[in-house]
Amino acid sequence: MDLTFDLSLSASYENKSQIARVLTESWVEKNIFCPSCGDYLSNYKNNKPVADFYCASCKEDYELKSKQNSMGKKIVDGAYSTMIDRLQSNQNPNFFFLNYDVKKFQVNNFIVIPKHFFTAEIIEKRKPLAPTARRAGWVGCNILMSQIPESGKIYFIKNQQHEDKSVILNNWSRTLFLRDSKTAQKGWLIDIMFCIERISKKAFSLQEIYAFVPYLKTKHPDNNFIEDKIRQQLQVLRDKGYLKFTTRGNYEVI
Repeated sequence: MDLTFDLSLSASYENKSQIARVLTESWVEKNIFCPSCGDYLSNYKNNKPVADFYCASCKEDYELKSKQNSMGKKIVDGAYSTMIDRLQSNQNPNFFFLNYDVKKFQVNNFIVIPKHFFTAEIIEKRKPLAPTARRAGWVGCNILMSQIPESGKIYFIKNQQHEDKSVILNNWSRTLFLRDSKTAQKGWLIDIMFCIERISKKAFSLQEIYAFVPYLKTKHPDNNFIEDKIRQQLQVLRDKGYLKFTTRGNYEVI
């Protein structure tokens, strides 16, 4: 896989944002396959409002976000109200995130985040633009990358090393059960997945998960039975094939 952008494509552009868009979109179309089915991707030629790429085989849509030098903990996105509306509809695409070396015009990292990992909790509302701004009062948003479990960040390229296609397809399929979950339960499942990853080992105990009760209480202040909810969600994750029970009170990530 060639990680370098084709600079000849930007020869007729002067605007930096247009140059970045042309270079990154061309690179994706040439190098990236659909993580859902493995087929080719096509670029929406007419600037479809909700997506940049689509897979003709499995009908998945993808929106591309690019950033220079490093991913960081936040990704700047568009209007806050538009993003929230999209999360509540069937029009929300999956997200590609690409970061590149602006001096070498090379891709450093490329990940896909399936749309089922996007919840209102990871969308940060920005302050309205000042009255003196051209779009006075407009409210944008940030995507909080730090609040997304690592299982929701599927790497094609990590630190300029590309992942095997079979691994990418498997990582995509192992969390698809979240799409069938209602909004409230999905939020809980993602929270528990996030806590499991903070333990930083595949095998863990129920007591280790209970250590996150204060954290989960801040996210779900109206729930007075956090430990019961934890056990319930662990059962769901086992039933969905994400975890397995090893011995009483002990679990392992599959």
